[in-house]
Amino acid sequence: MRVLGIETSCDETGVALYDTQRGLLADALHSQIAMHAEYGGVVPELASRDHTRRLLPLIDNVLEQASMGRQQLDAIAYTAGPGLVGALMVGASTAHGMARALGIPVLGVHHMEGHLLAPMLENEPPDFPFVALLVSGGHTQLVRVDGIGRYQLLGESVDDAAGEAFDKAAKMLGLDYPGGPRVAALAEHGDPGRMRFPRPMTDRPGLDFSFSGLKTHTLTTIRELDGRGQLDDQARADVARAFEEAVADTLAIKCRRALEQTGLARLVVAGGVSANVRLRARLEEAASKRGARVYYPRGRFCTDNGAMIAYAGAQRLLAGEQDEVGQMKAVPRWPMDQLHAPDKP
Repeated sequence: MRVLGIETSCDETGVALYDTQRGLLADALHSQIAMHAEYGGVVPELASRDHTRRLLPLIDNVLEQASMGRQQLDAIAYTAGPGLVGALMVGASTAHGMARALGIPVLGVHHMEGHLLAPMLENEPPDFPFVALLVSGGHTQLVRVDGIGRYQLLGESVDDAAGEAFDKAAKMLGLDYPGGPRVAALAEHGDPGRMRFPRPMTDRPGLDFSFSGLKTHTLTTIRELDGRGQLDDQARADVARAFEEAVADTLAIKCRRALEQTGLARLVVAGGVSANVRLRARLEEAASKRGARVYYPRGRFCTDNGAMIAYAGAQRLLAGEQDEVGQMKAVPRWPMDQLHAPDKP
């Protein structure tokens, strides 16, 4: 089955073609970072308009890469949520319009399920069951995964997600959008021994996260340094380093607990924050102490992309799932616990 995947949940337009027999055939991505950087964050209306401009040319690009025509597609998968409703509608309407014209099935896919399954596109994918750490945008979650659609939420952020905390820390430090990569780059110049920030909610049992206190601690530190006339470039780098290490340590501690609690030896890490080098080092260290292995998607599939949607959609389409004709789905808020296992394996 050849499945076209469409991702338009936020600020990246992603398209990919996945063949259930041959694997990933082609993919293309357009990032809106440069457009939104002027405003310090994503502007929903601009995002939707840009998806409209970019999507059809990207689809043609992917099909050309694969030397395939639209008539050779067997199905289309698109991101139905969560995300920005206007952006989601661009992908949903395009997918349904194409599917109806071609007479093929179409299916709306959960964005976070796409991230969760992204490592399955690699040469050595993890076997089920495993623990997954999802750190993407407004989501920070620990999930036990026993199969497609068989998800048990172990813990999640009770306030700011890790990605949101990075973005807010970046603004405090006067860094441009997107915050995560900017903070990480600045942290490379920081002194790891100068400051130690708190590791929130690690002094109590449980697998939930909270980064609002860390955000407040960061702001207080910056204001104190500024008040003393000490907020120079080195001090800003030191703050970035202390902040990044606090987030990485917190996530690693919770992942180790999740592995201990479940007794599993496989950890999947996916989402934009999973590309952070310091986080990966902490997770590898935590997993090795448990005799566990960590799995990641390749770098370009850490952030939003069409390949993860094509793959996740293909698994459910193979099980016989599809949207009703003309019933587009755009669900801005869509908890993962509402997902179900396919009726067929």
